[in-house]
Amino acid sequence: MVDIPWGDGRWTNAPADVVERDGDLLVTAVEGSDAWRITSYGFVHDNEHALLAPFPDGTAVEVEFTAAFSQQFDQAGLFVRVSDERWIKAGVEFADGRAQVGAVVTDGMSDWSLAPVPDWTGRRITVRASREGTAITVRAAPSGQELQLVRVIPFATDLVAEAGPLVCAPTRAGLQVPLHRWTRTTPDDGLHP
Repeated sequence: MVDIPWGDGRWTNAPADVVERDGDLLVTAVEGSDAWRITSYGFVHDNEHALLAPFPDGTAVEVEFTAAFSQQFDQAGLFVRVSDERWIKAGVEFADGRAQVGAVVTDGMSDWSLAPVPDWTGRRITVRASREGTAITVRAAPSGQELQLVRVIPFATDLVAEAGPLVCAPTRAGLQVPLHRWTRTTPDDGLHP
């Protein structure tokens, strides 16, 4: 496992503020920031704050953040980007009054999957994306616990992608998320233990 220095990434869209403190990156989101394409809502939002570095086949990326969310759609996690119309976001989002773990997979249009994890609120969370062969496997858990499967996504080996931490605040100003860790490592051995 190799730490990726914060300075090695590039922002898709600049946050309202970024401060490095004691190794953490404190990211303040712009009000209205999000990533979504068309489905159900009819709009396109492509102003997420994602800090990205190359994500080649045969690697995995992990991010760790504190999920201290309280407003509708506050979110943080991991973003995988191929293009404006093809990307994945996975992590924790405050939706309908509680923390939820989920993923949005976008190929022209977005889909969305969620599962409630109310006991994750205020905790350090690790999200991992493993890219191996024809798939990306996303896992997540409170840091220090065994990672659980969130999603398996078809992903061609020839796609050029970037990945890294994500922060969005679709409905409010002032959301600050501490990012604790961004690492690159080997992909998971398989889909099941």
